[in-house]
Amino acid sequence: MTVRILAATLAAMAALTATAEDFNTIPGQWRWLDARKAQIGDEIVDVRDGSVTAAHSTAAAGFPIAPEDAFNLTWSPDSTQIAYTQHGDLYIYNIQNGDTRRLTTDASDVIMNGYASWVYFEEIFGRPSKYRAFWWSPDSRRIAFYRFDEGNVETFPIHSPFGRTGTLRTTRYPKSGTTNPSVTIGIADLTDDGTITWADFNPADDQYFGTPFWNADGTTFIVPRMPRIQNTLELYAVTPSDGSKRLIYDESYPNSWLDWPEQILFTPTGIIMARNFETGWQQIYSLNYDGTSLRRLTDGPNWRIQLLGVTPKGDVYFTAERDSRCSSTLYRVDSKGRIKAITAPDLHAENVAISPDGKYFIARLSNHNTPSRVVISSTSDPSKPIRTYDSATPGYDPSHYSIPEMRTINVDGFDLPAKVWFPDNFDPSRKYPVVIYLYGGPDTPMVYDKWETPSESNQWYARHGIIYAKADCRSSGHNGRAGLDQVYLNLGAREALDYVEWAKYFQSLPYVRPDKIGVTGFSFGGTMTATLLLKYPDWFHYGIAGGGVYDWALYDSHYTERFMRTPQDNILPGP
Repeated sequence: MTVRILAATLAAMAALTATAEDFNTIPGQWRWLDARKAQIGDEIVDVRDGSVTAAHSTAAAGFPIAPEDAFNLTWSPDSTQIAYTQHGDLYIYNIQNGDTRRLTTDASDVIMNGYASWVYFEEIFGRPSKYRAFWWSPDSRRIAFYRFDEGNVETFPIHSPFGRTGTLRTTRYPKSGTTNPSVTIGIADLTDDGTITWADFNPADDQYFGTPFWNADGTTFIVPRMPRIQNTLELYAVTPSDGSKRLIYDESYPNSWLDWPEQILFTPTGIIMARNFETGWQQIYSLNYDGTSLRRLTDGPNWRIQLLGVTPKGDVYFTAERDSRCSSTLYRVDSKGRIKAITAPDLHAENVAISPDGKYFIARLSNHNTPSRVVISSTSDPSKPIRTYDSATPGYDPSHYSIPEMRTINVDGFDLPAKVWFPDNFDPSRKYPVVIYLYGGPDTPMVYDKWETPSESNQWYARHGIIYAKADCRSSGHNGRAGLDQVYLNLGAREALDYVEWAKYFQSLPYVRPDKIGVTGFSFGGTMTATLLLKYPDWFHYGIAGGGVYDWALYDSHYTERFMRTPQDNILPGP
């Protein structure tokens, strides 16, 4: 036993040494300082001549105040004020005179002002929000916030075993079909005594509000709204002075559900957003602020659109899975709808940053067998990078590692992709077990045609004679709305059958042990793993399920009902 452990340790050390010799550490962050200079890691690159200088420390000086138990200290756009929440109320600190104003006074164990209820934090604003639910106007004269009332939301006990006696606390957790927190939207005028105007929405309506935004000059506050059944989206323009609202945009998708607008771009006259209600794919739209003009800028099979920037003449830069279903490309669409690929479609482009004038970009480029490199290039001639940071050293030898292959099967007309790592010294005359790593949740793919640096997590299987695969189903997001809509109201059922097809595929290969198909996943992947093992034991024989949902009636309202409606409305069986 000791000898085997020592041998395994030495092998692991050798693998780590090879990785260190074959790969460089490349920058993970970058930003544009202006139209001609960008900070990439610890360097500043001037695109005019390619010159490089060392970047000085840009560590933030922090905040001049540190209120006890305060959350989300946020500078005003003009840097004269700081907003934060404390014990459920919203405060403003004035830098010039040192005064602190408490804008709200009614916080309690069920009332929170500017601090999100859990279901909004988890499912609508997202975890990066850190529960922040207030938004400065661009002119710093007003601040808008959501007020949450959780008085009718069910509580859920959470026990921690740590410490001598453990602890027990409760949280307000709305399960599917139960009462959600009610939301009131306030706008405080900071030019007077902080008078709050309440937007003209009825908090008693069964509804959700998305992440809001101000128009360019701060005269209008725009609020996204959905009813409890999330197949209708409305945008309302709220007047800060009196709280009156006006509908400027609405869309509906009766086939299944809609998602909230994200990564909106702002122009002097309106907004640019990506939506997927019309063509079966995502498209980019231009909407003016008063809602009188909506124009579609793109066509074709776009998915996973990320809006990056818009130039003064109206060119929009974006990434999307358009020419490939498993990788994103950088594109430009002009005001006439003409789309041009900037980066090569056979390379996955991620973390793309466009210069303020749209003439240059920074991106990480790779594919499944091409190591990552960070480039800074002109959008007019991207084939000649101004500077490149390559993760592969000149001595990189791919034969030292198990490098994955891309595989695709077709089920019912849908292409389902997978990424497969084969064992070291692979011998097709032998037979190997298979482990499939999956997720399966709507529009959440595991498979991208991008580089994954060799590591213990993906090389362990190769060293131990196991075929390791990441696989997706029809609703993972590679097949547009057509794939997504098929899982509506019966989450987990259709997806499981797609994974059975993956098991059949692997069992059909002459070098696979058909009685040794394993599966694993976490969260939705845990749900799918348990479903496959219990319902399809002829195809999946072993598995580890982590953090799954095993009764949708016990999961949170917003996520569950988006796909399943309420338990009272949904009479279909689960997985």
